[in-house]
Amino acid sequence: MRNAFIEELVALAEVNSQVALVVGDLGWSVVEPFADRFPDRFLNAGVSEQNMTGMAAGMASEGYHVFTYSIANFPTFRCAEQIRNDIDYHRLPVTVVAVGGGVAYGALGYSHHAVQDYALMRSFPHMVIAAPGDPMEVRACLRWLVQHPQPSYLRLGKAGEPCFHAAVPDVAPGRWLQVAEAAQPRGTLLSTGATLQLAMQLRVSGGWEGHAVHSLPLWGQTSKELQPAQLAAWPSVVTLEDHLRDGGFGTWLWESVAGTPLAGRIRPLALHPRVCGTVGSQAMLNALGGLDPSILAP
Repeated sequence: MRNAFIEELVALAEVNSQVALVVGDLGWSVVEPFADRFPDRFLNAGVSEQNMTGMAAGMASEGYHVFTYSIANFPTFRCAEQIRNDIDYHRLPVTVVAVGGGVAYGALGYSHHAVQDYALMRSFPHMVIAAPGDPMEVRACLRWLVQHPQPSYLRLGKAGEPCFHAAVPDVAPGRWLQVAEAAQPRGTLLSTGATLQLAMQLRVSGGWEGHAVHSLPLWGQTSKELQPAQLAAWPSVVTLEDHLRDGGFGTWLWESVAGTPLAGRIRPLALHPRVCGTVGSQAMLNALGGLDPSILAP
């Protein structure tokens, strides 16, 4: 996903002179193509993420679409006040990019776990969350975000994610994207972010064969109203996310139909809080948190 991100960002910056990138002294071996091609639109704010975010807001107020980039929690929780007051409140075109969503950096400990970031970012009323499930969805999300500049959060995996789309799909906030069909579907697996890989694994094993697979790469407060009609088309919707259940994607979907019969069709699958404070590989922590094909049953 990181490679797709920087390749697409460079391509978009070629035709849009307002696209800029600001990093917090991280991203080396990834961001150099942008820095080398557009040195006048690339800034390293140093290990000072709050200043990075404030600077991005200032640049955005002057017409730039600024992408801030760092690992997991650093451009989100460390900068929550600046995101809330400087970016979201003023509806500025800043895209906060977090690489290593979920427990992708699990071996570095809890400081690097991004398992509460959806809860934070979806609480901001003007924020669009972009959580692509594969490299093609990364490109699709970036194209949409640059065409619709506004406060946004782009959550990426770390590296090596497989590709499930043959071409760059058409995406829009709140709109489910079909990834795999089922001949006689009993329901659908609805993923956001890197758990698309898990959804694709489940549909061929463990009794999940009767489920279709959908991805929702763009969502937020303003796209809740689109969910009831899409939910109504399925007898069962199982949501998948590498985030804690509380404040996450599944509960966001449930809130969109709370108090209606459709709410009973939703089954959220998310990380168990036992992963918090635990150090291990991404695969080990996902299994510990309950996101493993071998332990998930319909």
